[in-house]
Amino acid sequence: MGDRAAPLLKVLVVAVAVAAVGGAQAWKLKEGFYEHSCPRAEQIVKHYVRRHVPHAPSVAATLIRTHFHDCFVRGCDASVLLNGTGGAEAERDAAPNLTLRGFAFIDRIKSLVEQECPGVVSCADILALATRDAIAVIGGPSWRVPTGRRDGTVSIKQEALDQIPAPTMNFTDLLTSFQSKGLDLADLVWLSGAHTIGIAHCNSFSERLYNFTGRGGPGDADPSLDPEYAANLRRTKCTTPTDNTTIVEMDPGSFLTFDLGYYRGVLKHRGLFQSDAALITDAAAKADIASIADSPPEVFFQVFARSMVKLGMVDVKTGSEGEIRKHCALVNHY
Repeated sequence: MGDRAAPLLKVLVVAVAVAAVGGAQAWKLKEGFYEHSCPRAEQIVKHYVRRHVPHAPSVAATLIRTHFHDCFVRGCDASVLLNGTGGAEAERDAAPNLTLRGFAFIDRIKSLVEQECPGVVSCADILALATRDAIAVIGGPSWRVPTGRRDGTVSIKQEALDQIPAPTMNFTDLLTSFQSKGLDLADLVWLSGAHTIGIAHCNSFSERLYNFTGRGGPGDADPSLDPEYAANLRRTKCTTPTDNTTIVEMDPGSFLTFDLGYYRGVLKHRGLFQSDAALITDAAAKADIASIADSPPEVFFQVFARSMVKLGMVDVKTGSEGEIRKHCALVNHY
């Protein structure tokens, strides 16, 4: 891998122990948690994902984004899947979650698992397993998913607005957000690599094209965005500052392939979000990105998988906490 890969090797060695992310509860998770209570649970999830994702590969990006947004609010407890009740809006009603499309997919898997083992397998575990399996189906890495998560019973719109990292964040704010969840700089860099798949709506980054300083117009573009790329986006994709429907590939040319294209684009100043561009404003993060971009994809797969394991352990509920929801969109007493 050459000298440039040396920082990555250090990251891998240091990361062998997944520090106590989520506190003591995370260590109550274990692989094969449903071995006796629902032996076919993980097989049912994997079979459904393998059957359907090849026909709709964009689902993989939807699931990983849903899992990420879930874990950043009240931990990985499937609270993002809950409907609002009694006139109160839930996490899924917050702006960062309005474009999530994974709810029906998870509901269908949940119904199959419920037929097999009623009231046993949590929606939080199903989301974590389905995310892992979907990424593997499209050719990305796989990783261990210890299970035993319980489902939350509270979902509040404002908490999603306050806690999910915004695409306009600078590096300091991004790192602070991740650290508040027990994640570190390496996790920020590698989990951002999920942007190698999926799409973004123009309104999530249009200020970088038309109104970066507030003056307005195509001359007011973000100077950290490659000018040629910005001009092309204004000409062919986000043709007006108010476009909120057009979608743009996060990793142009390979947005359905889990590869190194995203990082190579970021180094060329072609990341869509300010939060993408922010990654190379920090020397350590930029060095890791430059190293990964020159390494075999398998190296990225390893560090990404390691960070996904940590993400899936953030503030989990176990034991008698929460509940096992019968329907992912509703708490049991509703």
